[in-house]
Amino acid sequence: MHVPIDLFPFSNPLFLFKRCPSYIEPQNLTRVSEFILTGLSGDLELQPLLFGLFLSTYLVSVLGNLLIILAVSSDPHLHTPMYFFLSNLSLADIGFTSTTIPKMIVDIQTQSRGISYVGCLTQMSFFMLFGCLDSLLLAVMAYDRFVAICHPLCYLVIMNPRLCGLLVLASLFISVLVSQMHNSIVLQLTYFKDVEISHFFCDPSQLLNLACSDTFSNNVVMYSVGAISGFLPISGIFFSYYKIVSSILRVPSTGGKYKAFSTCSSHLSVVCLFYGTGLGVYLSSAVSTSPRNGAVASVVYTVVTPMLNPFIYSLRNREIHRAMQRLFRKII
Repeated sequence: MHVPIDLFPFSNPLFLFKRCPSYIEPQNLTRVSEFILTGLSGDLELQPLLFGLFLSTYLVSVLGNLLIILAVSSDPHLHTPMYFFLSNLSLADIGFTSTTIPKMIVDIQTQSRGISYVGCLTQMSFFMLFGCLDSLLLAVMAYDRFVAICHPLCYLVIMNPRLCGLLVLASLFISVLVSQMHNSIVLQLTYFKDVEISHFFCDPSQLLNLACSDTFSNNVVMYSVGAISGFLPISGIFFSYYKIVSSILRVPSTGGKYKAFSTCSSHLSVVCLFYGTGLGVYLSSAVSTSPRNGAVASVVYTVVTPMLNPFIYSLRNREIHRAMQRLFRKII
């Protein structure tokens, strides 16, 4: 028996209906033009508190990361590979928080929960781009620390300006690729089981869960994105720090060990904060049956982590601290 093959199955609504659970009737599926973001809380009394809290954290995050960028660019002593990567990480953090928080602040103020289909895809695309860029830049910074500690005499030769620029451009290219991989699937989805997203932004996993589509292709994309944006950078970080720790343990003096470790302590703190909160969100969403609990946990890595990064680098790094003091003197 010959079975006709549909070359463009996602263009056929019946294909989408067949991929939905049997208990969902086809007439309950919606060809959406807008989604509803439930936010963190529907309690009207909490809205002013949430508005003030997220507005202040967003301003602190943006201003802190801007200060890092200005301090690095204005101080010739900080024109080194490590601080070049740090300024790019701060720029990515600004983009990461600006993708989600301003929209949430406006929604709280206007009591509007709607976001257009195009707006949702745009937000999801930039969220994936800057989130993946953060992860890859942390891996690049780990490699930089590995070269600085394990090959100090060849550091400036290996980490030359050309290689530094190529590493940042490669990270950006991979991040764009990951973002477009998500978009390639979601752009084909126009029928959804529901229009309500239990989050304060268009979370990619929530959006794919609402879609009536081939779950196999969705899972392939999710695992591919997870491997590129998560597994590969984490593997690179673990390998770099394995070599760093092995090298530090061979240093005979305690003072030498402390000095070598102190050069990467700030980066290690940010890595633990970034991946630790991400793992916490994953575990909380796996244990809890309420999607809103996962949304609350997501606040940590979307808001708190980018806000704390400038404080970690400025308080634990004397060179950044001095550069900021010189910058403030110039401004005043």
